[in-house]
Amino acid sequence: MRVLVAGGAGYIGSVTIERLLESGHDAVVVDNLSRGYRDAVPEGVPFIQADLADTAALRRVLATHHVDAVLHLAALALVGESMAQPGLYFRNNFTGGLSLLDAMTESGVSKIVFSSTCAVYGEPTRVPLEESDRLDPTNPYGESKLMFERALRWYHRAHGLRYVSLRYFNAAGATPRHGERHDPETHLIPLVLQVAAGLRPAVTVFGTDYPTPDGTCIRDYIHVADLAAAHVLALEALQAGRHGAEVYNLGCGGAGYSVRQVIDTAREVTGREIAVEEGPRRAGDPAKLVASSHRVRRDLGWEPRHQDLRAIIESAWSWMQESASRGRTFAS
Repeated sequence: MRVLVAGGAGYIGSVTIERLLESGHDAVVVDNLSRGYRDAVPEGVPFIQADLADTAALRRVLATHHVDAVLHLAALALVGESMAQPGLYFRNNFTGGLSLLDAMTESGVSKIVFSSTCAVYGEPTRVPLEESDRLDPTNPYGESKLMFERALRWYHRAHGLRYVSLRYFNAAGATPRHGERHDPETHLIPLVLQVAAGLRPAVTVFGTDYPTPDGTCIRDYIHVADLAAAHVLALEALQAGRHGAEVYNLGCGGAGYSVRQVIDTAREVTGREIAVEEGPRRAGDPAKLVASSHRVRRDLGWEPRHQDLRAIIESAWSWMQESASRGRTFAS
């Protein structure tokens, strides 16, 4: 397959392209570079700098490169930013996504895998979360993703668009070539490791009074390489005609890990002290998000290979140290 990867210059996109190429597929990348990096796209992979809102540019890419399917990973994904600027998130994540769907429909490209999020569930009524659970986002980021999921369903009915929507939980870790580079950095594991590396003085724990065993939020961390594998499996299922309108959770399950557990594990991995500051809860943060991934394991044969938190943090630490040795700087 020749796959258009929208948002392929980002963290998850770059690792997914690695997996696509290893699996014998071809990739074409569209990214506006507002949050991604040009050097994250492998040499030899066609790159077009364009915005999703530019439907005409997307149509040209789809036609020129004879695209068979689309991986849609282009999105803004900061919960706090979405609470402060909801319009930005609806314009980018929803309206921009509709532009992509229109370009696909007009170009005769009928297969798409969508990078969704556990944020569509909001505050869960039970854990682990299943795909059939109530959808009630607590922030505009999750709402914008849910709106696009609903649009996919209607494009499926109206135009025969075939899709798989992957609702994943906290992406983390690194491959030898690609890790987290966000500006600003907001994800817990890289923030904690930046403290260990002496790049910031402390990590802030937002909320210590949640109804969890140690009072901090609990999340389901999934290695980015496992996410990438799931995207490729979903594409191949669509190509084989096995699916047409599916939604899957992606997570490691189990009990999840609290913020304090992440910090303690990072101390063990790095052998360094990590200073902590306590802050108030952030608006829109649920207390506990852990996935049931039974359905995707059953239907696609997906099995996460990096389920241990220590292994996830070790991969991120190794990548950060290697990157620093090459002179790469990290956002503060």
